[in-house]
Amino acid sequence: MKKKSVKKVSLLISAVLALSVFATGCGTTGKTSPGTDSNASTAAANLPKEIRLGYFQSPNGELLAKGQKLLEKKFPGVTIKYTKFDIGRDVNTAMAGGSLDIATIGTPPGTSGLVNELPYKIYYLHDIIGASEALVVKKSAGINSIQDIKGKKIAAPFGSTSHFSLLSALKQNNIAEKDLTILDMQAPDILAAWSRGDIDGAYVWQPAQQNLLDNDGKRIISSKEVAEKGAITGEFGIVSNDFANKYPEVVKAYIEILNQATKEYRTGTDEVVNILSAELGLSKDATKEAMSQIVVLDSADQTKQEYLGTTEKPGNLPQLLKDTSDFLLSQKSVTKSPDLDFFKGKVLTDLYK
Repeated sequence: MKKKSVKKVSLLISAVLALSVFATGCGTTGKTSPGTDSNASTAAANLPKEIRLGYFQSPNGELLAKGQKLLEKKFPGVTIKYTKFDIGRDVNTAMAGGSLDIATIGTPPGTSGLVNELPYKIYYLHDIIGASEALVVKKSAGINSIQDIKGKKIAAPFGSTSHFSLLSALKQNNIAEKDLTILDMQAPDILAAWSRGDIDGAYVWQPAQQNLLDNDGKRIISSKEVAEKGAITGEFGIVSNDFANKYPEVVKAYIEILNQATKEYRTGTDEVVNILSAELGLSKDATKEAMSQIVVLDSADQTKQEYLGTTEKPGNLPQLLKDTSDFLLSQKSVTKSPDLDFFKGKVLTDLYK
């Protein structure tokens, strides 16, 4: 990685560490509605008949907003259609086919989609992934460090943030991919293969990670450690170009919804934990742990230099996308890696004016 890129990545890591203390802070929650200015503008706007939203079971503010039905409350006359995805490449397929308006996607598959000119742009950075994604191995597999995975069978959803972090961890520890068997499996298949004894470990996210830990698993390395060495992953919100052009006020209103949910998320109240527990299918204690493993961002964070930035002063996200694109090119996952200006043009900073 170039020195300039390393400097910007370091700034982003510093911001992540600074924000992490707020992930499960104490406070009070209020059922306040999004800003009144947006209420007035969206009421006057031409609303769609349906909003098709793709989401992950990530323990972040968006999942809380879904559980609170904030989008349904904001637009009671609009049909809200949620589709759960397990992997980013399926989000890209849906976006390419025009079956989604708004979705969440991880940085590697999202970068790949942008490079391949899929019809969407980034409107929000939901979270920075930390220990919520990790390499989990069977206690009986004789793996006590990442060096011990040589000759083992490790699963990961190809093209995902977990796959990116696994490959980055191998590179950081001078382990060749040919030294182990890496299997392409989505989270449900990983759980089944783990139960059958077909794999020795998996690099996977929550809540699947916790399921492995509860069944003879132990963590070897997490994405937090991988990020500290320069390979940062996160999840950002994307919106189709067509929807963003037709309904910009709806996108702004959804940003306010995410902002409200993220602020409530950070309070860590019993109500918040209960809602996320139901959405994740985890116990309350496991949900609290999952929440502590990820850094969520509100709308004020978006305009900071460390993240999206502003139209006048683009943030570090485009550089992170460029660095990710360079890595994907080295892995032959994409056929080109555009320049930094290309990625700056893929971030909708004008929504935050």
